[in-house]
Amino acid sequence: MLRRIIPFLFLVILLTLSGRTSAQDYYSSTYQYKPISLGITFSPNMGWMRYGDSDQYKGAAKLGYAYGLLADFAFSENYYFSSGLLINTLNTKSSEPIADVTSATMDREYRIQYAEIPIALKLKSTQRYFRSYYGLFGFTAGFKLNAKEKQQGADTRTSLGKEADLLRLALQIGGGVEWQLDHNLVMMTGLTFNNGFTQAIRAGEPRNSYAAFNFGIFF
Repeated sequence: MLRRIIPFLFLVILLTLSGRTSAQDYYSSTYQYKPISLGITFSPNMGWMRYGDSDQYKGAAKLGYAYGLLADFAFSENYYFSSGLLINTLNTKSSEPIADVTSATMDREYRIQYAEIPIALKLKSTQRYFRSYYGLFGFTAGFKLNAKEKQQGADTRTSLGKEADLLRLALQIGGGVEWQLDHNLVMMTGLTFNNGFTQAIRAGEPRNSYAAFNFGIFF
């Protein structure tokens, strides 16, 4: 009887240890990095116009949003090239002088939509406890898709046409946290400051900038 029980107990112990090893591997706090990660993003932003030293024009911030695709290409575990394709809608408000009327101003609201391609270097910390921290620095190139304005008192928006520049270039810097949800699923949260350095529209020659909260899912 004892000879039958001992092999049975030995088999149970082996199966238990094997199950624990598999469970520890599945629920481990680190995962091997992927050479290419693709994802989707939605990013609410706060945009405004910068008129430099002009006292006649004043810009105010308004809410906008961006959405699209993200792609991270790994050089190593901690260094990535980050890019993607975003549809970015920037809403801003400005107080502008009225031509031929002294000291009179008019409020205008601008909505300019760009197809943006971010190009950035992304630095990540080593993953611990299912999360890693990242910082990024780079550029964005945006191409105008649509541009409209709404004057004070008007009910509808009108097209800006050639009054809005076709190309927008900007510097971006940001950072955040990536959360490992599963072996192939990562949630990204972070903040980005995007500083435009090309003219957005002709009136007052402003540059448009924005700060964004970034939310994304990598698969």
